Amino acid sequence: MSAETPAAPGTDEHYLRVFRRNFRAWRGTRPFWAGLFVMLGGLPIAYFPYANLRLGHLTLAMATTAGAGSLIIGVLLVVLGISLWFQKHVRVFAGVAAILLALVSIPVSNLGGFLIGFLFALIGGAMAVSWAEDAPPAQQPADAEGAAVAPMGTATQAPVTDTDTVGASDDLSGSSPGNEANGRHSAG
Repeated sequence: MSAETPAAPGTDEHYLRVFRRNFRAWRGTRPFWAGLFVMLGGLPIAYFPYANLRLGHLTLAMATTAGAGSLIIGVLLVVLGISLWFQKHVRVFAGVAAILLALVSIPVSNLGGFLIGFLFALIGGAMAVSWAEDAPPAQQPADAEGAAVAPMGTATQAPVTDTDTVGASDDLSGSSPGNEANGRHSAG
């Protein structure tokens, strides 16, 4: 290999740079941050009911009577976060389930993990529901002169000429608002 040979991307680069680029490409095709927030919300919800806080010689147990319920809610939130990463087509279900579990964690699990887990799970669930996959941009073919041609199925505006009549309708169904039908049955 000589000094003038261009480096091929992915072959002559450091493996961390290649890993980072591949991770960013993978992360961009799924609701990554929503899954991370949902998982981060499940951890304090599951942890705090089983934690003991020590203040000097005083041990403060934060256990609730619904400790098993807190553990189940926390584990379910972590599983929903992982499913958002690897099963992106269930994002609406997982987002709504995360929001509902976050709301249920308020009375069950020390105010939803002292509001930390509640807020993380609520925000992550909302992000999962609102996430939309990026559509690749449609390429427009060029005609002989090099001008871009509109893709099939898109409406193009024709220039208005003097021969066009004002108020003329191209609606052949008979249900345009101009003839008072609107697609509804008329009474009488």
